[in-house]
Amino acid sequence: MAKRIVYREWLIRPEHYWGLLAALAAVIAIGGTAALYMEHEGHWVTGMTNSVVWGLPHVFAVFLIVAASGALNIASIGTVFNKPDYKPLGRLSGLLAAAMLVAGLLVLVLDLGRPDRLLVAMTTYNFTSIFAWNIFLYTGFLAITIAYLWTMAERKGNKFQRPVGTFAFLWRLALTTGTGSIFGFLVGRTAYDTAILAPMFVVMSFAYGLAVYILVLMASFDWDGRPIGPAMLKRLKNLLGLFVASVLYFTLVYHLTNLYGAKHADLESFILMSGGIYTVLFWLGWVVIGGLLPLGIVYHPDLGKDRNWVAAACGFVILGGFAALYVVIIGSQAYPQEMFPGQTVLAFGAPGDIGGAVAPYAPSLPELLLGIGGVGVAMLIVAVGIRVLQFLPESLADSEVEGLSGASA
Repeated sequence: MAKRIVYREWLIRPEHYWGLLAALAAVIAIGGTAALYMEHEGHWVTGMTNSVVWGLPHVFAVFLIVAASGALNIASIGTVFNKPDYKPLGRLSGLLAAAMLVAGLLVLVLDLGRPDRLLVAMTTYNFTSIFAWNIFLYTGFLAITIAYLWTMAERKGNKFQRPVGTFAFLWRLALTTGTGSIFGFLVGRTAYDTAILAPMFVVMSFAYGLAVYILVLMASFDWDGRPIGPAMLKRLKNLLGLFVASVLYFTLVYHLTNLYGAKHADLESFILMSGGIYTVLFWLGWVVIGGLLPLGIVYHPDLGKDRNWVAAACGFVILGGFAALYVVIIGSQAYPQEMFPGQTVLAFGAPGDIGGAVAPYAPSLPELLLGIGGVGVAMLIVAVGIRVLQFLPESLADSEVEGLSGASA
């Protein structure tokens, strides 16, 4: 007889649970205070300028949104691609995806300014703008994810699980493509104007979402004393290695394409050689810490079997993801914008305000606190969800995972 998946609430000790909630609530409160401070004083208290209009909070927001799409990939593997070994992971995958999307959008709204005008943005659309498209992609993703979770949790909805899962899989591909296209469609910025950013963001979502998922899964199971078998851990870490290698591949193609065209030579020199902090973040953060180091750990014959080293690899991927998005989002804005090709522009005001000079940007403390507060929101949603509802399988031991039917109990 085929085995069935048994789900249980998170059963950690109450004092540990309430302590965790208190810590997350404190992080969120600090982030909210930082947002109120920037809203009250104005964005002059941030590091943003007329050239760098998307700062560090946008890095956090885009990371959370992109990782949300990737986190749902685990559920898709089990449902859409009919891999029974991944089916016990589906519920947590959906919850984490919804939580990170909500948190990312919250940071985005608070960072853009005038959150009181959100209703206007949600009811007045300019369909020539990719931003208008993304409003539908984000809200649709959240609704579809909730429906997907219902099909996994409710017996009456089990028969709809694969069609809803397939729709969710296609929708999240569109969502991440839309997020990458926000930058790829901006022709005014030399580093943005390329179609490869859309598929590169899709691959980034796979890597970053899986890295966050593995860490949340391991932490929740360790705190509750639930086992994760070596075979399951091997599947997840090998999949992570594949996605990280894919990110490096797209990174290589992106920069080789730019190097091939003479008009992008100055841009590539800025990013790869003379860009200061952006060059350091590219090579040390994006390539080494976020790419080569995790690959070395994941595929090492000994380190790849150690849970602590696998967790470290996930942490490195996340750090590399923030570095990559910092370079893509902020470095591309800091690069001098060519207003009048072939002409010299005399800039007035702050350096980089008009063009011809690298725009300065130094993240302020309120920006950092707002971004961290968004991460706290995502983790709080997950912590409450797994405690109140049955999102976690009782065991992921190899003996329990083998021969699963995909049904739940």
